[in-house]
Amino acid sequence: QVQLVESGGGLVQAGGSLRLSCAASGDITSIGPMGWHRQAPGKQRELVAEVTSAGSTNYADSVKGRFTISRDNAKNTMYLQMNSLTPEDTGVYSCNAQIRRRGQIFVLGYWGKGTLVTVSS
Repeated sequence: QVQLVESGGGLVQAGGSLRLSCAASGDITSIGPMGWHRQAPGKQRELVAEVTSAGSTNYADSVKGRFTISRDNAKNTMYLQMNSLTPEDTGVYSCNAQIRRRGQIFVLGYWGKGTLVTVSS
């Protein structure tokens, strides 16, 4: 079994910061690209940021310069440092990862259940 578990969400005032974590566990051989997505109330889920296993990153225009994605491959963990938060950043933040399990040659996408971020004005 493979699990992705997010943590670090919460309530913060506009202008504040939060750091999200996404920890992968289970019978994992390797993890490819990982990403953070968010879904605001009444809106579709959108990509926030993604990072390859080599550390290359990509960000949504709305978070460039404010959010930083990173990962620790030794710990199978990804992070999202969020600064200068605005109420528009409110939503459920979920992580996903492309994972190869032990004994398998194919890669599957896995999702965490999400963590709620609420930014008050």
